[in-house]
Amino acid sequence: MSIDPSSIPNFGGQPEPQPQGPAGPVLPDQDLVKQLLDQMELKYVVDEEGDLAAPWEQFRTYFMFRGEADQAVFSVRTFYDRPHKIDEKAQLLESVDDWNRRTLWPKVYTHTHDDGTVRLIGEAQMLIGTGVDINHFVSSTVSWVRAAIEFDKWLVEQLGLEPDADQADQGEQGEAPEDGAE
Repeated sequence: MSIDPSSIPNFGGQPEPQPQGPAGPVLPDQDLVKQLLDQMELKYVVDEEGDLAAPWEQFRTYFMFRGEADQAVFSVRTFYDRPHKIDEKAQLLESVDDWNRRTLWPKVYTHTHDDGTVRLIGEAQMLIGTGVDINHFVSSTVSWVRAAIEFDKWLVEQLGLEPDADQADQGEQGEAPEDGAE
């Protein structure tokens, strides 16, 4: 199965064309996601665990397939690399709660590391085990990637953080690791 290039929503705010795909449900896989990322002109790597990841300067978005048969799940999970201090966690949680109330995705939560730094993780999931409409899969995946980028920009504004040089360039991706691993 392939994705019609005209079906890929752009990031420039133009109206999104309606995707045209195969009739009936499809079972998405990593190759389909790679095609989609290629058509979106996003860099990606496959990590040592076999998961597909698109790296940006301050975060990495993973495209993962988990589960078997009719319980399979497609998960788009973003790991935000900007460290926060443990004493900032209360303010961070207030901001994350506000984001989660206002938006559908990604749902964002905190993770406190052993060294006391707090990082954020965003996540959206779709059940795919019985198959999904290709149009729904493409539009959801693109929306989730767009929302992951927007969350990082939003958090910088909310907390008065220093934006990256890349954020000034509208969320361009950072360089992919040369060895293909994170």
